[in-house]
Amino acid sequence: MIIFDLSCQHEHRFEGWFKSRDDFDRQSSRSLISCPDCGSLQVRRVPSALHVGGQAKIAEEAAPAPVAAASVAPVLPAQTPAIDPRAGARSTLQQLTTMLLANCEDVGDRFAEEARRIHYLEAPERSIRGQASNEEYEALREEGVDVLRLPRLKVKDLH
Repeated sequence: MIIFDLSCQHEHRFEGWFKSRDDFDRQSSRSLISCPDCGSLQVRRVPSALHVGGQAKIAEEAAPAPVAAASVAPVLPAQTPAIDPRAGARSTLQQLTTMLLANCEDVGDRFAEEARRIHYLEAPERSIRGQASNEEYEALREEGVDVLRLPRLKVKDLH
C-alpha cells in the first residue's frame, strides 16, 4: 500500500491510499479520484511532508543539484523527526538541504535519463538528484515525471 499526498485545483490537500503508483495513475486517468472538500476531479500528486535524519553527516562541499526527482519519497528511518516549521526559514532550509543530500542518490548529468527510467519502472524507485537542462526539465514535466527544481546550494552557505 502506498500513501500519496494529493491536491486539487483549489489547493485542498488530502491523502490517497493506492496499491501501487500504476493504480494511482489508472484511477487518475479515469477520473476516479476526487477531492473530499470540493469534489474536484482535477487531482494531482504533491510532495510529501519532509523529514530529516539525525544520523547522517554531510560533507560541507556537497551540494544539492538544480533538479531533484520527487516521484518517490525518500526512504527514511522510522524515528526520523519532522522538520520543525517553527524553526525559522534559515533553519528549515538547512534541514531540507541536509535531508536532500543524505537521502537522494546523486546521478549527476544522467538525471533526466534516470528519472525517466524510474518513472517508467525500468529502474528501482528511489529519490535522486542531479543536473538537467531547462529543456530536459520541461520534457520530463510534459511526460508526467514528477520533478522539483532546486537551486544549487551548499550546506556551508546556510550558516
